[in-house]
Amino acid sequence: MNRGLNRFSVFVACLTFFLIIAGALVTSHDAGLATSDWPLSNGQVFPKMVGNLFWEHGHRLVATSVGMLTIALTVYLFLKEKRNWVRRLGFVALVAVIAQGLLGGLTVKLMLPLAISSAHATLAQLFFCITVSLAVFTSRSWANETIRLEEKGTVPTRYLCSAALFTVFLQLILGATLRHSATWDKYLPTELVTAHIVGGLAVLITLGSASATILRRYKGYKFLTRPATIALGLLIVQLGLGLAAYLARLASPNDPQPLNPMISISVAHVACGALVIATTIVVTLRTFRVVRSSQQVLDLVPTPPGIPNR
Repeated sequence: MNRGLNRFSVFVACLTFFLIIAGALVTSHDAGLATSDWPLSNGQVFPKMVGNLFWEHGHRLVATSVGMLTIALTVYLFLKEKRNWVRRLGFVALVAVIAQGLLGGLTVKLMLPLAISSAHATLAQLFFCITVSLAVFTSRSWANETIRLEEKGTVPTRYLCSAALFTVFLQLILGATLRHSATWDKYLPTELVTAHIVGGLAVLITLGSASATILRRYKGYKFLTRPATIALGLLIVQLGLGLAAYLARLASPNDPQPLNPMISISVAHVACGALVIATTIVVTLRTFRVVRSSQQVLDLVPTPPGIPNR
């Protein structure tokens, strides 16, 4: 395990999280068309950062930084990482960040079409998932963890975690579509609001069940229980932020412009959603790392001399 590589991976993941916040600020301020140029802004690399151009061009600067760091991370992985599958994942991250930049340009050039804007926001979350995974795979805890735990229930823990991760990601897609479906001065589509609420309940059931199962089956094993506890806590916060964001958004069409209460709560909701999927990824990957079926655990135990293998 290369400590420098892990630290750099964590740094890229953290900056990607900041990029998601920057993107949410653009949407909440309705600043997506502050300039019709791309990749320049008003024909300049560094325009005057005034009004909504501050949010839009600031977002582009952060995105450019993430793109450059992703290139550096990919090179770093190919130089220092011995596991081919981790190096390939780094290449996937590079492809994803390039595609993300191109989608960002299309959203401006095509005047914010819903499908492309939603795809842009969804790919941002997917790229964040990849960077978090790289941070996990290059960590000391991943390399040093050699304990293998036996499944203790009828439904495998890894299946519960995978279902939770899949459901959270679908909910993020619904949330991105909902946020881009109407500007601040229009009401949100009822059918999308309903779908997002149903999605929230599905996340509560799947992620709540997965976290509770881990806490019950593997009590005291912090490698699994710590991220499960954090995920459960973030989920509770996220549900509260979702309700607050909806109530704040209901009043926004009557406001003269996007106001700070609605902006702050909406951005916090997006940021917490990213943290929920990040912790869900961590607990899912760690579960796949250490939890095995009874037969798999037996197969991993060396057979004493003189005793035939079964």
